[in-house]
Amino acid sequence: MSDNETPREVMEYDIIIVGAGPAGLACALRMRQLNDELMVAVIEKSSEIGAHILSGAVIETAPLDDLLPGWRDNPPPICVDATEDEFWYLTKDGGRKLPTPPQQNNHGNVIVSLGATCAWLAEHAEAAGVDIFPGYAAAGIHYNDDGSVGGVIIGDMGVARDGSHKDTYMQGIEIHAPVTVLGEGCRGHLSKQLIKKFGLDAESDPQTYGIGMKELWKVQPGKSQPGKIQHSVGWPLDPATYGGSFVYHLDDDRIAVGFVCGLDYEDPEFQPWEAFQQFKNHPKIKDLLEGGEIISSGARALVEGGIQSLPKVEMPGALLIGDAAGLLNVPKIKGTHQAMRSGMLAAEHLHATKAADGFDAKLRDSEVATELHKVRNIRPGFNKGLWRGLITAAIETVTGGKLPRTLKNHADHSALEKVADYQAPDREWVDRDLPPRDRLASVYFAATEHDEDQPIHLQILEPDVCVEKCGDEYDHPCTRFCPANVYEWIADDGPGHLQINSANCVHCKTCDIKDPYQVINWVTPEGGAGPNYQNL
Repeated sequence: MSDNETPREVMEYDIIIVGAGPAGLACALRMRQLNDELMVAVIEKSSEIGAHILSGAVIETAPLDDLLPGWRDNPPPICVDATEDEFWYLTKDGGRKLPTPPQQNNHGNVIVSLGATCAWLAEHAEAAGVDIFPGYAAAGIHYNDDGSVGGVIIGDMGVARDGSHKDTYMQGIEIHAPVTVLGEGCRGHLSKQLIKKFGLDAESDPQTYGIGMKELWKVQPGKSQPGKIQHSVGWPLDPATYGGSFVYHLDDDRIAVGFVCGLDYEDPEFQPWEAFQQFKNHPKIKDLLEGGEIISSGARALVEGGIQSLPKVEMPGALLIGDAAGLLNVPKIKGTHQAMRSGMLAAEHLHATKAADGFDAKLRDSEVATELHKVRNIRPGFNKGLWRGLITAAIETVTGGKLPRTLKNHADHSALEKVADYQAPDREWVDRDLPPRDRLASVYFAATEHDEDQPIHLQILEPDVCVEKCGDEYDHPCTRFCPANVYEWIADDGPGHLQINSANCVHCKTCDIKDPYQVINWVTPEGGAGPNYQNL
């Protein structure tokens, strides 16, 4: 703190949890169930709980049964029992129905809006005495004198783009606690810093990611079959690019449709968002959506590395849970149950020990890690292409994960080939006419909002790289991998410049992950800014 800086106000809690997702809320609620005298705070950057949450989402209910045994008497607002599974291999004009992989057998599961479910969970947590603060971004870490994590620093509000204080300026406070629990989700702003500072990933593979894009549609009566779950691989992706789709049938003539692309793709000209639009124009999907309308849309990166990319989840004064740690089960296409389990496990550990020490061993000895271990070779198997991946998945499934780990993950940004070295395959993409027609239309349905006059939260650490290297080597891939048209290359009279439309940002973190030079640094904007997802 400089001599001219006003000391920040400090609040004290027993436990601070960053992120009101399923992991953070499950942790907070379990803490209060175990000890109703503990002061527990949950800090959430979105304007309201659930506004930044995006997931498929089909969930396994066992952790929820444990956390809230009577929840079925008062379920989340959107909650549909799974009734039927389908798994397809798609070609441009058709496809073939394949046997459903065992990991995707959804008997007993439910389809939910994870955003609405988190808002519902937050009500239960608040009723149990948890203090929840939406609209406040945990922008920094407070460190104790010994270097351990001592809490978080809430970002200032009312700061102009040039750094000056506006009339609405309000200094952020510090929130201190003996233990801070990071449940920020995939590629969390603070988690990324702490993993690097404490070397938590020193003994693990690099994390690998996907970009998930989702739309909620209101379709014509009779087209939705509530409880039906459909997944696909194949077109519009080439065999070398990992990814696939989901179509989840809800009640009230609603359908959730989405697409996931692995961010380890090689093609510098590839556009994940366009692949999603192509998928919607497949004859099988187009017929389902025609005559309907989009209600909400968004995008979010997801962790795919599995057990081999799991960092150490404890450090002095803090823990990682949920997708901040990287606990998604990729073959199941599910992470909510893993997130909740890890949050509850963290609460039980802290109740017993009052400290972060020992949580890493506890998590790795739990069913959370056991589940990931059984499928550890499946996602890396697709590094050799779709067909090699499907064969690896079959072997891994039959053996129950007993084969030695022979495949490793590599950092996604390092996979991108230079333009001069890559010949893109013919993906047989088609002319499309289903809305939205461009990325800005999709941003509209994300209802994202940022004050234009605030510091840009997408920092270019080495601007010269964009001008002097990126165009020649990669043709400015940020203009294509971003699903929200945040990045535009303006070819003016000079060498050109990168225009950052930060108000479009939906906080997916793709740019922070996929930039081949790793010079894009995503930081938290002013609290309450960002998407306002409805039932995603």
